[in-house]
Amino acid sequence: MQNVIAYIEHKHGVVRRVSLEAVTQGRTLADKLGGKVHAVVAGAGASDAAETLKKYPVDQIHVSGDERFIDGAVDALETVAKSAGNALVLVGNTMIGRDVGSRFAARVDCGINADVVDFTTDGSVAAVMPKLGGLVITTCAYVGDFGVAAIRPNVFAAKETSGAGEIVHLASNATASPVTVEDEVEEAAAELGVEEASVVVSGGRGMGGPEPFTTILKDLADAFGGAVGASRAAVDAGWIPHGHQVGQTGKTISPTLYLAVGISGAIQHKVGMRTSETIVAINKDANAPIAEFADLLVVGDAFAIVPALTNLVRDAKAAHA
Repeated sequence: MQNVIAYIEHKHGVVRRVSLEAVTQGRTLADKLGGKVHAVVAGAGASDAAETLKKYPVDQIHVSGDERFIDGAVDALETVAKSAGNALVLVGNTMIGRDVGSRFAARVDCGINADVVDFTTDGSVAAVMPKLGGLVITTCAYVGDFGVAAIRPNVFAAKETSGAGEIVHLASNATASPVTVEDEVEEAAAELGVEEASVVVSGGRGMGGPEPFTTILKDLADAFGGAVGASRAAVDAGWIPHGHQVGQTGKTISPTLYLAVGISGAIQHKVGMRTSETIVAINKDANAPIAEFADLLVVGDAFAIVPALTNLVRDAKAAHA
């Protein structure tokens, strides 16, 4: 393998952060392997997404106007991969990314690894992945001309470093798609998903009810430009939708800053956020399990600490505006 192909997820031309992380990491891998970085973007708004990609280290941006759900993207990916001759294909470890990646792998008969957090390039390309809730780290090498890696969001950095940015338009396949999208449903108050945010403010059982999630926690998340998360206990209690849940049965995230408010820190929650760059816990219990792995533990009343912290963040931003 020499080349790297990144499948670009976007919504009407707005590129998902994990795809920008994929092309940036793709540049690092391609430089080590002596190959090129290709990006594949398909569907409505693909041309707008391609303009965004010009700011990133991509050699060729392959654009397909084929709007067939999933099928059009897989066709485009297969066309580019076969033209490249050999390549590692990077997709996001998301519902769409895994769907596209697994279908592509089935077509070209190659291996696929999910929830990839690192790569090695000694002799052959291998994917590094945590298993069993992070208790075991596995390294799996690819064999053959192609391989697929579904990368965990927020693990790799996305950096604007212009590449060649050559745009190549792909012919669309006119065949009918067996899949149609009848409706798109978005949760209210989820402008930025926890898996996309660089700062996540999560609440747990210690919040006592649903109101703090839409008031003090959201205020702090908004001040940082981040998202509101939650523990399973808070979700099971019906205080906040499941889409916000961080943990073994929710989202696995790797933000720059993770604030756990009123969360005890059970292993199931730890699994979902342990790779956060900095972990700050706010808890009235100095002996809560989360104290064992938090970078900073603030002991006290969250209902006094969080609003005060929100004001400090707002003041600091205003001072540097």
